[in-house]
Amino acid sequence: MIRVLLVDDQPLVRAGFAMILSVEPGLEVVGEASDGDAALAAAERLDPDVVLMDVQMPGTDGITATRAVVERTRAAVIVLTTFDRDDYLFAALEAGASGFLLKNAEPEELVAAVRVVAEGQGLLDPAVTRRVIERFATRPARAARSDLHDALTAREREVLVLVARGLSNAEIAAALFLGEATVKTHLSRVLLKLGLRDRVQAVVHAYESGLVQPGA
Repeated sequence: MIRVLLVDDQPLVRAGFAMILSVEPGLEVVGEASDGDAALAAAERLDPDVVLMDVQMPGTDGITATRAVVERTRAAVIVLTTFDRDDYLFAALEAGASGFLLKNAEPEELVAAVRVVAEGQGLLDPAVTRRVIERFATRPARAARSDLHDALTAREREVLVLVARGLSNAEIAAALFLGEATVKTHLSRVLLKLGLRDRVQAVVHAYESGLVQPGA
């Protein structure tokens, strides 16, 4: 059972999300909160697997609350917002969010996002990947730090590079002539060895460490 905490300052929004998630097999809404401080307290008390976190709330905002939840609990956070803004996207990623979703997403997209993040994969669709790459493309190129990747095998480095270029597990499997399950295993080992939380952090790490250069 995937335990979900809903955080939004609008009761009707929380009720809508709860209605969508509660009827899905294997999902359970264990609590709600209306601001960032209440979100952290609820996350520590209820031990959810996934937190759906609004950005704009009175008091402590969703980005600050995301950082606190990620640091102090085991929950993965999906940041939800009405606004498709890059500042929210990158602030959420830097705070440790495992996913970023617009509130106008279809109900099935919300359900799929919760399941994906609960599995530790991270919600990073191709559109978001492109925006991450575009941001790094505006920065000066930096030399790769090979010491960060000494623990990785050659195949694990290949997988990390392709993840950073926005390929799905199925696409990586086809490119490397591997099974999709094998790709998932390699990616899991990459995350473990580099101390990364999920796919989102893997993409950011690959560019920040210089392993992948924008446009290469």
